[in-house]
Amino acid sequence: MPFYPVNLQMTGKCCAVIGGGAVAERKVGSLLKAGAVVTVFSPQVTDALSRLAQAKQITHIDRPYRQGDLAGFFLAICATDDRRVNQTAAQEADVRGMLLNVVDAPELGNFSVPAQVVRGDLLLTVSTNGKSPALAKRLRQDLEERYGEEYGLYLQLVAKIRAELKDRLATAKERERFWREHIDDEMMILLRQGKINEAEARIRNAIGSVGS
Repeated sequence: MPFYPVNLQMTGKCCAVIGGGAVAERKVGSLLKAGAVVTVFSPQVTDALSRLAQAKQITHIDRPYRQGDLAGFFLAICATDDRRVNQTAAQEADVRGMLLNVVDAPELGNFSVPAQVVRGDLLLTVSTNGKSPALAKRLRQDLEERYGEEYGLYLQLVAKIRAELKDRLATAKERERFWREHIDDEMMILLRQGKINEAEARIRNAIGSVGS
């Protein structure tokens, strides 16, 4: 069954992670980067998760998950290889109408987490619908090589001077054409080299010439 792709706003959302191993650690890291409020259910956790708990960046419930623990959570990730736990969590999540991802048994949950490449506000994702994680990983690596940090810098630049461009070009179609014409190799090379001021000057000069 095909997935419906969506980006979730996670800031301040209460999320549960069941399990305390290396996979749980990665999931917790991703949730924290998205601004989620994370609670981990596990009698044992990695050193990194322990440090996060000690720093009060996450809440650690020092015991296994029990049915009923998911009350009040927006989303849960089950990162344990215990099938009984996975099934119990899946049943509870279904009853509560909440989002659940079961890492080792995605068919038990109702969402999956695609392979990701993040460049500032640019998010690129790859999903094979669970059929080939190896292919998803390879495609992600290809995207990492193709789209460097300069693309995130470019979006920062766009956000900075968007209002100025709106004063020059009234319609969205005109602005779209402008940006399409000025996302060129030279611009990206400047950003890749860290020459942000030069790249900005290049865009501002182009804006200044609009209509002249």
